[in-house]
Amino acid sequence: MANKYKRILLKLGGESLMGDREYGIDPKAALHVASEIKDARESGTEIAVVIGGGNIFRGISAAAKGIERSTADYMGMLATVMNAIALQDALEKIGVDTRVQTGLDMPAVAEPYIRRRAIRHMEKGRVVILSAGTGNPYFTTDTGAALRALELNCEVILKATKVDGVYDRDPLKYPTAKKYSHLSYMDALKNRLEVMDTSAFALCMDNSMPIVVFDFFTRGNSRRAVLGEEIGTTVR
Repeated sequence: MANKYKRILLKLGGESLMGDREYGIDPKAALHVASEIKDARESGTEIAVVIGGGNIFRGISAAAKGIERSTADYMGMLATVMNAIALQDALEKIGVDTRVQTGLDMPAVAEPYIRRRAIRHMEKGRVVILSAGTGNPYFTTDTGAALRALELNCEVILKATKVDGVYDRDPLKYPTAKKYSHLSYMDALKNRLEVMDTSAFALCMDNSMPIVVFDFFTRGNSRRAVLGEEIGTTVR
């Protein structure tokens, strides 16, 4: 089966690296994430990854507790760099050539984000992990993912979650919740469905960037997503 997408951006939450822990990074969970990415990459699709930092530090939560917002957001960006390095280690352990780029300059641990260099890495078959968001406070990793997907000419954002798509209400609390297979941007907004944060969603809507929300933790789903199989919920 031919790939539907030549180049995609995979948005991962930092919680994907936690495993059964309450916080931090579980090396086994990181290897599971890496194996899913490897499976998708071996299908021939070029992959950029944006990973959050919620397993280590959440800027918005810290700001609500008294840390100045810009300071808290920079701390959150550093958490995403830690996750990116951990994911790079896991990917390279299983033979996937990987580069980490950051929105904040820290040349001792990663390359700075340079659009053309990131594209060239992907053309050479490398997985590019993009960390530190946009490099600016007040922007989430969702917004960073939307921006990078557009800059890198990705065809779709694959948003990895623990549920198999977008529902009209929380399926973990309401067994009768209705799942959507397809949604328009406007329907998602009108029904207040939290696909991505508002800034990220506006970027995607204004530039016609489709979003596929899917269950990342079912083995093989990443490969099925890049092949274009009907999994999860597609917002376009």
